Amino acid sequence: MKSKRRSEAELGAGFTASRHLAAALQQMLVDLIEMSLQGKQAHWNVIGHNFRDLHLQLDEVVAVTREFGDTIAERMRSLHVAADGRTDTVTATTSLPPFPAGEQNVATVVDLITSRLHATIDTARKIHDKVDAEDPSTADILHQVIDSLEKLAWMVGAENRRA
Repeated sequence: MKSKRRSEAELGAGFTASRHLAAALQQMLVDLIEMSLQGKQAHWNVIGHNFRDLHLQLDEVVAVTREFGDTIAERMRSLHVAADGRTDTVTATTSLPPFPAGEQNVATVVDLITSRLHATIDTARKIHDKVDAEDPSTADILHQVIDSLEKLAWMVGAENRRA
């Protein structure tokens, strides 16, 4: 009986992302990095009524977006793609609008962060179907990004909601 073991040559390097998948993940990465940076900027400079609650909530936004950024970058590496999180790359390629400088009141920060969370979610939703067609495992990560960021957007945005 012939052995069914594969040779070293047959094993190869594993799945490698196409340039389209790599570009989609790179966009997700820079938007997550930018979201974490903007969350920290807001955290340091928010002022006004309910300051402390939002200040602490912004730390959660930063932690979640940093963790997902790391997850996306490590997924890129596992698919043989170089992740680029350099500040000049993030600045040049993020889809998020810039965050204003200086102190910002609580209501303004709530609106700014909520809109930027939605922009980051939009990136994940925009790339999802193309990613899923090529690599369902990576699409599962995007599901987690969408789910977590939508929850954060709801929780942060609720501060300014009125019944």
